Amino acid sequence: MKALGWWLMLLGILRLASVWFGFFDIWALRLAVFSQTEMSEGHGRTFGVWTLLTCTLCFLCALNLDNKPLYLATFLSFVYALGHFLTEYLIYQTMSIKNLSTVGFFAGTSIIWMALQWNSQQKAYSKQL
Repeated sequence: MKALGWWLMLLGILRLASVWFGFFDIWALRLAVFSQTEMSEGHGRTFGVWTLLTCTLCFLCALNLDNKPLYLATFLSFVYALGHFLTEYLIYQTMSIKNLSTVGFFAGTSIIWMALQWNSQQKAYSKQL
């Protein structure tokens, strides 16, 4: 497996922890992500489902880096997540800069790495056709 695949597997595992927090430990999710606001259990479960979907994308993409549509969907999931968290910090002020920095590191690194690998993934996909 390529290094990018291992990175995506790591992120999938880390995201599983967020899924757990969303469903079973809303207090930890609030501390780790949304420290500047109140969260209901419903918000936690919604976050958990969303994170489970992105976790699934990470695992599937890690195992299928040559699949162009799956690669794009996974890449966009990082773009959307970073956009969401930037909005939460800048507009709604529900996150601290510390929490945004952590999320930004993982999402930003993934966006840059996947963007840089895009052309090599496209060549591999074209060869499959």
